[in-house]
Amino acid sequence: MKQWTGGIVALCLLATGAMAGNAHVQVRDAWTRAVPAVAPVAGGFLTVVNDGDVDDRLLRVESDIAQRVELHQMRNDGGVMRMRALLDGVAVPAHGKLELKPGGYHLMLIKPRRALVEGGHFEATLVFQRAGRVPARFEVRAMGAGR
Repeated sequence: MKQWTGGIVALCLLATGAMAGNAHVQVRDAWTRAVPAVAPVAGGFLTVVNDGDVDDRLLRVESDIAQRVELHQMRNDGGVMRMRALLDGVAVPAHGKLELKPGGYHLMLIKPRRALVEGGHFEATLVFQRAGRVPARFEVRAMGAGR
């Protein structure tokens, strides 16, 4: 009985530690633009706030809204806009934030599985190196939305 009780206490402590692990990371203002069902890609945008004392890293985003979701960076390279996938993720500084926005870091929703209709939403999970899995709800805004 003591072994069994000790095991339960250990599991509770592990669960508490796992929950506390992502308490320092918050996802805010997650959104995308409306796109028709035939669109090959859609962009995803959000802000990650890290209130913790340690840097973290956004490794990937998981969602069944698209065949796959990739982290990308858009940058101006001598007057030419270039986009590249970020296979190693993106740093989120301690006591700082990471903004995924049009024209910079963003998500690429590759082959959306359905139309993204203005006023709708979808769920995703952001996976961090330290904070672990953090859920996010994306709002679908108008096709021409800038923020």
